[in-house]
Amino acid sequence: MYVDGWLARAVAAHPRRIALETTGERWSYAQLHDAADIGARELRRRGAAPGARVAIALAPGLGFAQALHACLLLGAVAVPVDQRLTPAEQASIAAGAAVLVDEPLPPPGKGAPGVAGGTGVALGGGAHEEPLLAKHRLGAVAAVIHTSGTSAAPRPVELTYGNFLWSALGSAVALGLEREERWLCTLPVSHVAGLSILVRSCIYATTAVVHERFEADRALHALRDGDVTIVSVVATTLARLLDAGLEHPPALRCALAGGGSVPPGLMARAREHGLPVALTYGLTEACSQVSTTPLAALGEPRRGSRQTAGPPLFCTRVRIASDGEILVSGPTVAPGATAGDGWLHTGDLGELDDGGRLAVAGRRADTIVSGGENVAPAEVEAALESHPDVLEAGVVGRSDARWGEIVTALVVVRPGTQVTVEELRAHCARTLATYKTPKQVTLVSEPLPRTASGKLLRRELAESSAHQRR
Repeated sequence: MYVDGWLARAVAAHPRRIALETTGERWSYAQLHDAADIGARELRRRGAAPGARVAIALAPGLGFAQALHACLLLGAVAVPVDQRLTPAEQASIAAGAAVLVDEPLPPPGKGAPGVAGGTGVALGGGAHEEPLLAKHRLGAVAAVIHTSGTSAAPRPVELTYGNFLWSALGSAVALGLEREERWLCTLPVSHVAGLSILVRSCIYATTAVVHERFEADRALHALRDGDVTIVSVVATTLARLLDAGLEHPPALRCALAGGGSVPPGLMARAREHGLPVALTYGLTEACSQVSTTPLAALGEPRRGSRQTAGPPLFCTRVRIASDGEILVSGPTVAPGATAGDGWLHTGDLGELDDGGRLAVAGRRADTIVSGGENVAPAEVEAALESHPDVLEAGVVGRSDARWGEIVTALVVVRPGTQVTVEELRAHCARTLATYKTPKQVTLVSEPLPRTASGKLLRRELAESSAHQRR
């Protein structure tokens, strides 16, 4: 199945609307289309073609957006490369690409070949040029995104145009869509959550406000004075925004919080400061969101003792396997990610409540087996983080001759507070079974190791825990 090109539709309907805004610079849809057209022809000159991979090793911003949309116009496959990785890691991700873009492509200018000056409407190729693609085939691969690598090396995931389209539609149904939407992205565009904001905004013909990295002061200014209507956050960035003084941002409809668990205390604090936080659960193989708390449900009282990430997107099916694993199917799931039974086996554990809302318990591979009993680290972390003096907590299993593994926690306390290990263990014992209560708690001052998307790096956490015991 084919659909009209997203950028072409956007520029035809709203040529002067701002497509992309960065620090001190902005492009209308007409300008973005002109830039993408020039970029696509440059990529073709360098040897790219429909279906060929193009590695984009650029920081978030106008240059990255131009290269991304140039790939989509050409039908090439975009492969974002995380600029924070080592040169060897970047080379591994870019391996096999027909073209590497590590410098910005030629910018749009007057009289650019094949472009009607200032309109953003392509006139078609020259006498010896094939025209660029006017449509997207939904089954074709649009991008290759690498997983965050929290428990293993990053894996490439091929996401299709159909995956991105259905994800955008499902998100719009859950969160609504404003005519003048301005979605703030401070997440890495090399990861699916950040990249999806750029693609989703183009599908909607709305504005993406892109920061090269998260900086609390810049994000605070954008939320206070930049008419931002939606922002994507993880627990650490949400906490930093609150610490910086964010409250009752005037235009904000939703702060979409994902990338891992959000402590209940942080959620309560956000609500007290007038932030409409919607929890979401997603993963690369499902093109970002799997389940999301609908905007209409943000004011409803919380049901049960566990936080949920809302119901599945309207186009997505979720079921829980007999061992508690979350299984996902639907048009947002990458075709190569499903097992023989047609389901994406996420490796995450969870439950569906009576209302069909998903509560995520953590990674199955992270499960601690202590004395024959299974312990989900995320559940223990949530108990620790419910203490008012705890900023964040990470839980891992430590080998033990008697129990097999024991529950071990590293805890970062809030600055200016004092809490003892005994107090924290007693706090956990009020809500957790004895075998789940940490047998060892270590208080640390440095932030816990996390990916850019906010997920705990448990391998590094376990190494840190072992180092603390020496």
